[in-house]
Amino acid sequence: MPVPSFRRQQHLYLSLTLWRRRLVFWIGALAVGVISVGFALSADWIQHWFTGTFADHKWWTLAVTPAGFVLSAFLCRRFFPGAQGSGIPQTIAARVLRTPEQRTRLLSMKLTAAKVVLTLLGLGCGASIGREGPTVQVGASIMLQTARWSGMGRERGLILAGGAAGVAAAFNTPLAGIVFAIEELSRAYEARTSFLVLSAVILAGLASLGIVGNYSYFGVTNATLVEPITWLSVVACGVGGGLLGAIFAKLTLIGTLRLKRLLAVKPIRRSLMVAFVCGVLVALLAIATDGATWGTGYEQARGALEGRGLAWYFAPAKLLATLLSTLAGLPGGIFAPSLAVGAGVGSLVSGLFPDTVTGAIVVLGMAGYFAGAVQAPITAFVIITEMTANHTMIIPLMISAVLGYGVSRLINQHPLYEALSAGFLKEAPPGVKVTQGGE
Repeated sequence: MPVPSFRRQQHLYLSLTLWRRRLVFWIGALAVGVISVGFALSADWIQHWFTGTFADHKWWTLAVTPAGFVLSAFLCRRFFPGAQGSGIPQTIAARVLRTPEQRTRLLSMKLTAAKVVLTLLGLGCGASIGREGPTVQVGASIMLQTARWSGMGRERGLILAGGAAGVAAAFNTPLAGIVFAIEELSRAYEARTSFLVLSAVILAGLASLGIVGNYSYFGVTNATLVEPITWLSVVACGVGGGLLGAIFAKLTLIGTLRLKRLLAVKPIRRSLMVAFVCGVLVALLAIATDGATWGTGYEQARGALEGRGLAWYFAPAKLLATLLSTLAGLPGGIFAPSLAVGAGVGSLVSGLFPDTVTGAIVVLGMAGYFAGAVQAPITAFVIITEMTANHTMIIPLMISAVLGYGVSRLINQHPLYEALSAGFLKEAPPGVKVTQGGE
């Protein structure tokens, strides 16, 4: 009966309810793009302000950094539980939880505002954090609210789409946003959500293009490996970076587990003590490294890509500063700091190959370390390729990422974000339904 079928499809196409839902979805995706870009610009500004203010007065950070850590930890514990940490584990956990009430505990407009403000607070006091994880949680929260306003349902799919759109808009990396959604947030390909993810990434990307234009996060580089002997750097960066990334992930998980036990009694008081100690140590690291461990590490990573070598101690110092900032319970991600640590690894390895362009080996270090830290090798080489606009290094980046991932799997059974998300699921009250399957 083709005629009734056509009429039924025509009726659906012209349905006001359907178009209202689409309109709300489009507005939500555009909002993710606008807020992500605004968040990025604010983060860059406040980090530059902090660096400029304390560049000649580093000892002041012994007061400012611990105070900022304590304030942020207090606000998270007292007023905004669920805002701490990266935000990616919360997003993964929210997709597993089935009830709207439990999803709201991890993704809400209240947490969106808190995540942005408290991440900026962390950057404004010298924490070694990034804005990528928070952007994922912000994007997922906005799209979850969009699902409820529009009556679309499909909350799990829209959470996935929001997280992907956040990554795409924040770094102008649309392919990485899609890959990240599949590899990290869902750990599987879901055909039913592919249109939602693609649509959200496109709209958020258009919003980003309209505000800041088309750009490459780390600039453009054409560095490549020329001599056959330099391919040994791929193995060195993959294995060495992967090992260091795996160590970071292992220490993060062990530290998180032990702190959870410690904070079971008097959680607010003890969490403030932990934040204070971590703040003091982060300040001392910054003083010892002449401020190199502050913030996201973007300037150091970009400098390494442009051929300005990093000190031998930068990678371990930045790793330690990021670990301490994470264990302090501050809102903030590990993505950008991980790329900076990886750049430090690549800078070290490049010293063994003096006739090779440093930038070519630096990107290999980034891929190896990032893949080792979060066990997302495809995301690693795709996002680094987009961030540097260097397509000549795709195969070496793939190899480095796979090696880093393989080394990490020998040390850590579960990926970092997935393991951390389990903590949020265990915190759910008795009787909460969880699912690893469909809607």
